[in-house]
Amino acid sequence: MAKKKTKLELLAPAKNAEIAIAAINSGADAVYIGAARYSARSSAGNSLDDIKRVVDYAHQFNVKIYVTINTIIYDNELNEVRDLIHELYKIGVDALIVQDMSILRMDLPPIAIHASTQCDIRLPEKAEFLENVGFSQLVLARELSIEEIKSIRSKVSVPLEAFIHGALCVSYSGRCGLSYACTGRSANRGECAQMCRLPYNLEDENGNVYVRNKHLLSLKDFNQSNNISSLIEAGVSSFKIEGRLKDVDYVKNVVAYYRAIIDQYIKENDDLYERSSQGSSTLSFTPQLDKVFNRSFTTYFFNKRKLNNGFKIASIDTPKSYGERIGEVVFSKGNTITIKSNKKLNNGDGISYFDEKGEYCGFRVNKVQNNDIITAQPIRIKKGTILYRTLDKCFIDVLEKDTNSRKIYVDFSLRTRGIVLCLDAFDERNNHITAMVNLESPLEKAKNEQAARQVDVLNKTGNTIYVARNISVLGEYFIPNSLLAELKRSALSMLDSAQKTCYKYDYRRIEKNVPYFKSTLDSVDNVANNLSYSFYKDHNVDNIEYALEHKEYRFSGSEVLMHTRYCILRELGYCRKESSQKLPTRLYLTNDKIKLIVETDCKNCEMKILKCGE
Repeated sequence: MAKKKTKLELLAPAKNAEIAIAAINSGADAVYIGAARYSARSSAGNSLDDIKRVVDYAHQFNVKIYVTINTIIYDNELNEVRDLIHELYKIGVDALIVQDMSILRMDLPPIAIHASTQCDIRLPEKAEFLENVGFSQLVLARELSIEEIKSIRSKVSVPLEAFIHGALCVSYSGRCGLSYACTGRSANRGECAQMCRLPYNLEDENGNVYVRNKHLLSLKDFNQSNNISSLIEAGVSSFKIEGRLKDVDYVKNVVAYYRAIIDQYIKENDDLYERSSQGSSTLSFTPQLDKVFNRSFTTYFFNKRKLNNGFKIASIDTPKSYGERIGEVVFSKGNTITIKSNKKLNNGDGISYFDEKGEYCGFRVNKVQNNDIITAQPIRIKKGTILYRTLDKCFIDVLEKDTNSRKIYVDFSLRTRGIVLCLDAFDERNNHITAMVNLESPLEKAKNEQAARQVDVLNKTGNTIYVARNISVLGEYFIPNSLLAELKRSALSMLDSAQKTCYKYDYRRIEKNVPYFKSTLDSVDNVANNLSYSFYKDHNVDNIEYALEHKEYRFSGSEVLMHTRYCILRELGYCRKESSQKLPTRLYLTNDKIKLIVETDCKNCEMKILKCGE
């Protein structure tokens, strides 16, 4: 018996319905999108009607739709969340991505539930616990190495989902209270103020400044495009692109890029793997990752820490986009900048660079003449300055148009059964139907060969999702075009109905009565309501502390507000274990509004950030 193939899923973000459909057309196997409330991106919420429109479109291709309800939930919101989930189930949503364990205690329909990255899944024991309590898919922490992913895979059987591209949170997801403590805006409620993207000074307790006005907590963007095969072989089957706040050009480009990589791997290993959805995408552009927003790229800790070789993971000079490197300045005077570059520039391109003071600057290209850039206003740029293109006007113009589509291949075969004319239709989703029409008398032999005309009629599928592939006809008989067209319309309609009837859902798994795992990590996840509290009690957790955001929580002033595997000292070349250059033990991050304490845990190669009470 042939071994069952593993289904691989490319999972795309969507800010709204239009972007979701664009992601599907670009090749996504699944899309995650936020509901109107309770999403970790509060500004990317969608109505039930819009989500239903996405679901109906997606399911034609067996594309899954996951809705994020991944904030912590307060007691007075539990009923509203429960009712929302019932509505999402009714409109056909495939799964929920959740953080708050109260959802496992609600009276819900059997919708599948995925554990959000906000659950901070770093350990095999935690992954095993979450599988045992009913989660159907686990979103891994972004900080994991390939070996750590393999270790988790060895403990669980449910699909593992890993981020492969996009912005990185510097803190372990779900473990950052910095925004809430400093601004009242909670990251665990979808309202992160992005304190990590601000500039800071690094100084000691005597006020000595070692680094001034740099974005010391701002990470580069994740890019695992060279590691997809390793992830698959480690046991990951869902590949997640970050970006529910990104625009359509970003989503189209990145989805199409990773679609090609995953398809190539499947092609080379088609005895073991297959795509989890169907349909072929047609693109009118060539995807290129550096042509859309990026802070330059990192693989983070995928290959552990690369020692003593200039390995950098932060974008400390700016949290803004670097874009695409285009060349260097050879001459600058007035409105004219001459560059050395092999890139084709366009009128309207956006250009960025760092000036002599290290400040991030930018301008728009007014006109291009050979290797000269003409700007609207005079700009002085030093010779040798590296220029980056943060906006490729022609590329983005193409992406913002209706540039891609997705189609299902269908095979047609004409045959007769007495005085019944039949059209068999078999599509790539394994739907097989027969459309039939009763004739008044048997078909008459034609005087001339009819095959080309019959193929031409059946080949025209109009404004549908179908494309005819293999067509078998009855060329020796005369069949009116109108009759063929009627059969074709009936067949395609029946395929649509068959797909709706046969669509396969995943369902909620049974919760097992297992104890919560023991670990040196935080004992439980963010508890903000009584249902979540009772969940942990039921699984033998004795010491339960409420989340920072809970009304009963009282700040002591010694809370760890950010916990991260990233270390500022290592990034700057001052690692206390490896560098001969040492900084004082007591260090602070400061700007004109805030003072933070930096605590390094050299044993575990981690860092913690606390708010200074001074």
